Amino acid sequence: MNIHAFIDRLKKTVESTEQKLASIRTGRANPDLLSRIMVDCYGSQVPIQQLASISAQDGNMLLLNVFDRGSLESVAKAIQRSDLGLTPQTDGNVIRLRLPELTEQRRLELVKVVKQQGEEGKVAIRNIRRDAIDGIKKDEELSDDEKKREQNGIQKKVDEYSLEIDKLCDEKEKEILQI
Repeated sequence: MNIHAFIDRLKKTVESTEQKLASIRTGRANPDLLSRIMVDCYGSQVPIQQLASISAQDGNMLLLNVFDRGSLESVAKAIQRSDLGLTPQTDGNVIRLRLPELTEQRRLELVKVVKQQGEEGKVAIRNIRRDAIDGIKKDEELSDDEKKREQNGIQKKVDEYSLEIDKLCDEKEKEILQI
């Protein structure tokens, strides 16, 4: 694995973790909250963003303008089945989602979810490190000193990106507990 592919994989892991964290509810209306919801529509699973435009209205309401009235019910059911705990209110082609205030217990549960997502991201980074180091060990063109230097460089990058995931998780935890 070359260094560019290694760094690309690390960046994608951080971006994936960031997207997962963005979809965790914080009490404020954020369209990213619905980003991982898939709707059973047209015989397949479709991301909700392809079926409706999502906007935040006020601080605690999301407004979904569903493009096709025929998929309105499917979108509402997908939201209800999700783990977000939201009850959709339909009105014509529009679905309103009022976000209830978060209780202290729910905030602590969300913090646990944030920590879990962060740990999953760091496990993925460690797996990428293992693959890269295995590739270096198999490279017969490198001397032992060069292999050691390469491994140290890989570890520095792994530490850097793990720290980035920690920062993302810390920011999300503060956001959840602060409201």
